Amino acid sequence: MLDIQQIQAIIPHRYPFLLVDRILEIEEGKRAVGIKNVSANESFFAGHFPEYPVMPGVLIVEALAQVGAVVLLQSEENRGRLAFFAGIDNCRFKKQVQPGDQLRLEVEILRARGSIGKGKGVATVNGELVCETELMFALGDKPAN
Repeated sequence: MLDIQQIQAIIPHRYPFLLVDRILEIEEGKRAVGIKNVSANESFFAGHFPEYPVMPGVLIVEALAQVGAVVLLQSEENRGRLAFFAGIDNCRFKKQVQPGDQLRLEVEILRARGSIGKGKGVATVNGELVCETELMFALGDKPAN
């Protein structure tokens, strides 16, 4: 299990764009399960939608991608690198996510060759499917300051 400080030591995302609160399970280079507690105080609810708050689907996909990045970047060989989106395929949304929900984010790395790879992401709330997608990624080096 990884807490928020351990997650922040692996991926560069920070508030308000860090969308993973905890990693519950992790198998190095293979898969991970994370959670995002969706609070009524999330900044995106102010405009999406004021009278009927719904978490934007693209942020659910981003949360899945962040869990995938933890899987990839926690290995010694990739430590200190960045994971970038290279593609999103077969993405489907099945249920809305609202304040008070806890998103369970499961990502499995299907293949990785060099700095390019593909994973499958599944997001659920209370065991109900919210989103499933295939995520393509590219690993890159951090720019020198």
